[in-house]
Amino acid sequence: MTIDIEKANQTTVERMMNARPILKSVARARDVIPGIQPNLLLHAGPPIEWPRMSGPLRGAVIGALLLEGLAKDEKQAVGMVEAGEINFEPCHHHQAVGPMAGVTSASMMVYELENVTHGNKAYSNLNEGYGKVLRYGAYSEEVLAKLRWMNEEMGPLLAEAIASSEGIDIRALLSESLHMGDEGHNRNKAGSILYTAKLAPLLAKASKSNDLLSETLKFLGENALSVLNPVMAACKAMADAGHGVEGSTVVTTMARNGTDFGLRVSGLGDQWFTAPAEVPDGLYFPGYTSADANPDIGDSTITETAGIGAFAMAAAPAIVTFVSGTPQDAINATLEMYEITVAEHSHFTIPQLDFRGTPTGTDIRKVIELGLTPRVNTGIAHREAGVGQVGAGLVRPPMKIFEDALVAFAEKYKL
Repeated sequence: MTIDIEKANQTTVERMMNARPILKSVARARDVIPGIQPNLLLHAGPPIEWPRMSGPLRGAVIGALLLEGLAKDEKQAVGMVEAGEINFEPCHHHQAVGPMAGVTSASMMVYELENVTHGNKAYSNLNEGYGKVLRYGAYSEEVLAKLRWMNEEMGPLLAEAIASSEGIDIRALLSESLHMGDEGHNRNKAGSILYTAKLAPLLAKASKSNDLLSETLKFLGENALSVLNPVMAACKAMADAGHGVEGSTVVTTMARNGTDFGLRVSGLGDQWFTAPAEVPDGLYFPGYTSADANPDIGDSTITETAGIGAFAMAAAPAIVTFVSGTPQDAINATLEMYEITVAEHSHFTIPQLDFRGTPTGTDIRKVIELGLTPRVNTGIAHREAGVGQVGAGLVRPPMKIFEDALVAFAEKYKL
């Protein structure tokens, strides 16, 4: 088969960069996410079944079953899973993404974004904030009570507010937040402030209760990760726009489920390449060490896939106080990623590098040639369900998944 890899890669990254994801609505997962069912739970990362799930993912599964009212307690939830009554599929198989465990169930309120350039949609659940939360595997009554409030009170208000607008341009918001010290993955302080500011007048107009309005604005305003989930959905919409280009060696999915790190490549369709996920190297909260850490978990690596996150660390020197290192390390991280990518982003630019576009479109050939895997910055989950976040740091995907992908590419295209 004769293919022009360079041309295919250029097509892939141009589609990714030209994608313009707009936050269009907030709705019940069962009403908008394709293929979701009451007995189906979506999760972060590549496919995995219960026996191989990590502690945080198992905890999130239990919590979701309690939230849905499918189980009355932990014992019943585990029994349902072990009896085969609950199915599991990756968020990525349903045009969705979720941070950390990423578990999304049918009744949850989710963000719906539309890439108005190409017409594809993407989804993500609502961000719970810090502390003991479902995405880290916590499922206490306090955790469930917060989720119920988000789904039954805040979510419908967000839905009404956004419905009254023309939507929120997340690509434009990201472009601005990169100029204000964010990198779009672990540091979203500026983006969350911009997001709350855009929502505030819409919420005020839609709300019929001053108490709910106050609670919602406080919840969004105090959570420095408020915008992470719509940003992840935006990056999913961008990456999906570049997926499926024949002959392309550009990575369009990187995701982890707490056990495996998975990869998909534009020119190889929906085939996953997986290997064991590694424990991030970073800073730990007081009382915790790497011995407490779960291997890397979450769909949030969709940000690096789209050209932000660790690829844009030069824009966010203050992130090193959270993930370790120095401001120069943040700059070096971005400079290194130019070596393995196809393009410089036309909309995401870095003031500290004279407004150079962020490195975009990881090429599996360059990764293998240089022996250099993508950088990822990430939160670190405790290996046991319910403990929550214990630190933050840096991690890289295993080289094996790039090697396996390149072999598969050579076989498919008879190179």
